[in-house]
Parts: sequence; C-alpha cells; structure tokens
Amino acid sequence: MARKPKDPTVLHGHRIITGSDLRAAFVEQDGLDNPVRMRRRILHGVVLVLLVGLLAAGVVVALAIMNGQIKIPTAERSQAASLCPDASFDYTPHDKIKLNVYNSTGRPGLARTVAGEFLARKFVVGAVGNTQSGYRGVALVVSGAAGQSAAFSVQRNLPGSDYVQDGRNDPSVDVILTGDFKSLATPDLVDQTPGKLSCPRETRRVADDPKWPVVPTVVPASPNP
Repeated sequence: MARKPKDPTVLHGHRIITGSDLRAAFVEQDGLDNPVRMRRRILHGVVLVLLVGLLAAGVVVALAIMNGQIKIPTAERSQAASLCPDASFDYTPHDKIKLNVYNSTGRPGLARTVAGEFLARKFVVGAVGNTQSGYRGVALVVSGAAGQSAAFSVQRNLPGSDYVQDGRNDPSVDVILTGDFKSLATPDLVDQTPGKLSCPRETRRVADDPKWPVVPTVVPASPNP
C-alpha cells in the first residue's frame, strides 16, 4: 500500500511558516496601516510648508526694517518727538543772541572760522572750542526753553540743522558743527519771517539715528577749534 506523500509545510504536527507566508502577512499589515501613514505624511508636509513660510516671511520683514521700508515706533522716537517745540517764533535780532560755537568734526579751525562769520553778522559769540558728538548731519542747535526764539534765528542761518532742547535756564544757544556742514546761509538770503524750529531728525530712519537726544560733551579747547 502506497504511503501518502508528506506535507512539506508540516513538521512533527506543526505548520512551517514559509517566506511566502511572511511576505503575505506583512503586505496585509502594510495595507491596513496605509491610511494612517498617509495622514501622518500629509500632516508632516503641512507643518514643513508652514515653517518654511514663516522663515521666509521673517527674512523679508527683517530686510524691510533694515532698508527703512518698515518703521517701528519706539519709546526713543516718541521722546524725540516731544522735544521739538510746536510754537511759532519771530526772528530775533542778532545782537540779542549769545551763542557758542563748537567743532565736532575732524576739520581743524572750523569752529573759529564759523564763529568769525557769526560775529560778522553781529551775533554775540561766547565760547569757541571742540566737542564730541555722535550726531550725523549738518549741525546741532542746542538751547533751553528760554533760548528757543534765539535758536530759531540761528537755525535760519544754518539751513539743514537740527534743534535739540536741553535743561539750561539762560537764553544762550550752542552751535555744534558736524560732518555734513558746508557753510552758513548767504546773509542776503536768510529768511527772517516768523516760523518754527526745525527738527528734521525725527523724520529720518531709526537705523540711521544715534541715541536721542545727542548731549554734546565739550572737551578742552585745542589750538585749532
């Protein structure tokens, strides 16, 4: 009597798991997990796109701020705005104005030269010397509240200058010559009609402005102020 062929997948009564069985099992398992994996992949893709978008937006905003296209109001800027008087002043006669002239540039003899020009226009010139200032512009015109009218007249002779108020009580005015100074206005062309003090510094880009207000520090006079 012929023997029945042995089943190669059965050994001692136990079924042998073949490679085909394993592949079939894993394929079935992967098929069950595919929707979950797909949702995860979609979520990860969305998060990645959002992060890249935020990074790109941050770079664009930073560049716009650096280029002055976006201005951020600061407490420093607000303080600066409050220091520019809004009153209108009459032109004060030159012989009623006492001013001090300081040179904050590297040009020797500039303060003395400009002081001589103010003297020729009948201003009362006091101190002439050197100073240090971080301001970048034509010139600073500095006075206390009592000297605002005089500072207005000085500014008319110094077109492009910036007015800064300090805490002094007397009506004296300081003129601080800075890097962009070229010359005083031609005497015949000085506007003597009433007007306001000029504070153009307030409209400049924050990135271009040093700390407000600039407090001049007078240094010992040199032979060529």
